Amino acid sequence: MANGLFNLKQVIQAVQQGGWPAQRTPSVEYLVVAGGGGGGSGYGSDAGSGGGAGGLLTGIDPVPNGQTLLVTVGGGGNGATNGANTTGSTGVNSVFGNITALGGGGGQSPTILRAGASGGSGGGAMDTGVGGSGTFGQGNSGGNSTGTAGLEAGGGGGAGTVGLNSRDGSRIGGNGGAGIASAINGTVTTYAGGGGGAGAAASSIGGQGGVGGGGGGYGVATSYFANGTPNTGGGGGGHGDNGQAGANGGSGIVIIRHPVAYADATSYSPATKTTVNGYTIYTFLASGTITF
Repeated sequence: MANGLFNLKQVIQAVQQGGWPAQRTPSVEYLVVAGGGGGGSGYGSDAGSGGGAGGLLTGIDPVPNGQTLLVTVGGGGNGATNGANTTGSTGVNSVFGNITALGGGGGQSPTILRAGASGGSGGGAMDTGVGGSGTFGQGNSGGNSTGTAGLEAGGGGGAGTVGLNSRDGSRIGGNGGAGIASAINGTVTTYAGGGGGAGAAASSIGGQGGVGGGGGGYGVATSYFANGTPNTGGGGGGHGDNGQAGANGGSGIVIIRHPVAYADATSYSPATKTTVNGYTIYTFLASGTITF
């Protein structure tokens, strides 16, 4: 057959393919990141620890035809206030259908409560305490603190690595744990980094926030003090100055995608829809619903 000519069977196949609607979506790829925990506050000459990152889950999940699925984007936890004996708030869970990522554990403040709070990733500890536990498959533990004088605190755990410990007498807060990179939205982006622990008193250095939106910790000489980045699930940094509140955790995010060969969702709100590299992508920065 000469180039440019088609037999009847080929013509019919092309017409049928163009006329058929796209096949319904049988399954989707997802990224679900919860809100990060708030950082601990400073009290006297003692330092607060970093908040843990929000839990991170990714995978492939079947979607029921015609059923509306709930999407919850968890908010970040508030930084601890009032100095002594307070903990940063745990981040809020994020949900896609029956998949739930747990909020990050809050950072700790002086002086009785020393262990970090558990969560998707655990908050850091202060004053000889142990970092909070992470959730298996979602995140890691917060950093411990060996500081007997409370001058430095551990970093919050991240989805990729544990938060770093502080060392006794160093006046250097532990760095937050690193997050995990994903290209589900078409661009490689890192999510769920832990918050940095604070250092207190003269010449102290705040711990750096974990890559993936973690906020840094406060220090007198070098301060990275910051909130967790919104829509990354990053933990908030701890504060080291008397009576000052810890930083807030960053809010989470939910991203869903499927090959463009499958039919689009019939409704999705308040998500934005994009098409990148052969995938239809729905990005939720706030809670809503999606129907396939």
